[in-house]
Amino acid sequence: MSSFAPDSIVLNRKLPLWYQVSQSLRASILGRSPGDPLRLPTEEQLAGHYGVSVLTMRQALKELEGEGLISRHRRRGTFIEPSARRGAPVRLLGSVDAIVAQQSGMTSELLEHGRVPVPVGLVEYFPDLTEVAAYHRLRSDEKTGEPTNHARNYVRPELAPYIDREDLARWPMTKVLRDVVGAEISRITDTVEARLADPETARLLQVPLLSPILHYTGITYDADGRPLDVAVIHYRGDRFSFTVTLEAT
Repeated sequence: MSSFAPDSIVLNRKLPLWYQVSQSLRASILGRSPGDPLRLPTEEQLAGHYGVSVLTMRQALKELEGEGLISRHRRRGTFIEPSARRGAPVRLLGSVDAIVAQQSGMTSELLEHGRVPVPVGLVEYFPDLTEVAAYHRLRSDEKTGEPTNHARNYVRPELAPYIDREDLARWPMTKVLRDVVGAEISRITDTVEARLADPETARLLQVPLLSPILHYTGITYDADGRPLDVAVIHYRGDRFSFTVTLEAT
């Protein structure tokens, strides 16, 4: 039986290695294609692939096992759980791969796109522009088809010609900007707050009006500190939780 092949990443030594590895592997697992092998390479092979110690790899696998994404069997190996529940808790630790991982395992429908005036609340991020490219998508659980969140991305218009609708159906905007457009992303600033579902959100997410939701705003910056994308996402409050880890230095 062949083994599942995870993506490669460049590790940031300022963040816990086990966390970065677990998020990369998580994104690979949730973004796998139908028919991909369910068996993971051995701990030693994975450690060599990521360039980390076996101990670090074990810690990363323990995290994924705790989420129910994999199962580990002595002498048999480690396997992806085919019934693993999508939409697991979101963990934010300042890694671009973490943002990509949180949006993996979902189907995405592009509801509308085009150029729009810069929204009043976002003028501070695009002071040199009068218009931005806007993309509105509805994301659903791959397995159940249940809507989980709807997202609006406001992107600098010069990037729009390089953004393909088919790519947006498969990947989050962060991955499209980084891996397809070739943008050099330096950081993403996240804000999460509790709100009540407005009529549009209640209709799209199939929840009662005024039910609790999580309102997420993510600002993606390039190497020069210029905002490239502002993402505004409404998550179902009964399907997502956010965990923020702060390192003591």
